[in-house]
Amino acid sequence: MSGDTPPIVLTFGLSDPTGGGGLQADLLTLASMGCHGVSVLTGYTVRDSAGCDEVTGLDPETVASQARMLLEDMPVAAFKVGAGTRAEVVSAIAEVVADYDEIPLIVAPDFTLDDEHVLAADELREVVTDLLVPQTTVLVADVSVLLALAQPDGDGDTPSIDTAISHLLSTGCEYILSMETGSHRVVNTLYSEEGQLRQDFWDRANQPMMGLADTLGSAIAALLANGQEPPEAVREAQEYLYQAVQNAFRPGMGAWMPDRFFWARSNDAEGDEASPGDSDDVPPSGEARH
Repeated sequence: MSGDTPPIVLTFGLSDPTGGGGLQADLLTLASMGCHGVSVLTGYTVRDSAGCDEVTGLDPETVASQARMLLEDMPVAAFKVGAGTRAEVVSAIAEVVADYDEIPLIVAPDFTLDDEHVLAADELREVVTDLLVPQTTVLVADVSVLLALAQPDGDGDTPSIDTAISHLLSTGCEYILSMETGSHRVVNTLYSEEGQLRQDFWDRANQPMMGLADTLGSAIAALLANGQEPPEAVREAQEYLYQAVQNAFRPGMGAWMPDRFFWARSNDAEGDEASPGDSDDVPPSGEARH
């Protein structure tokens, strides 16, 4: 029996009973990438693969207590934060991670599922921007979320995406991975205060897909926990997500789900052991501009 502990990643997010997104997607991804995932529940959903009927957020004290108990017991190598549901919950998370500022923090915010009204959603975005983004190592978000974070109250003219990214980086965020989905392809661009670091182009999935941002954010967290630098972790995490999407499956009557263990189900006739980095399937339209 080996006594070696795999890198531990603590993820905060919603429970998704389908396994398509949320904490379940995080834990599957972390395990696939060689990490041990521990989780803090921010709320739970009543949903299937076609849609969500109900979201119930937990109280901030419960969220903070879950996290602190784990952190006092285990050496966490990276944090990942997904959906917070309420401003008070995000504030509690920000207070916890502030005590561990040497640990990389990946934030992949989800504002599509909150348990309150629209005005509360504005407050949620504001707290993410003010308290969580300044502590973030890599912020993973699509263009619409980045614009909302840069102008959480919605007042005034909508900033350009370049202005929004510059503003978020100026708060202390180290890297931003901006995701832009077009009709035929996805363009992911990595920024730091030095400017654009890389840009990757990927074929867009033809089917509706669950859990893409959670999978990508967790893969980045896993790679950082394994000692990679953020730009390299972002590149490799995208390749992992691409392979997972290429092998996606549809377990129900709604959306498809990435196969986070695609490598364990490879059809290698020789029976060789596979791992996430072993695939010879090169993304047809993935490239980088440095």
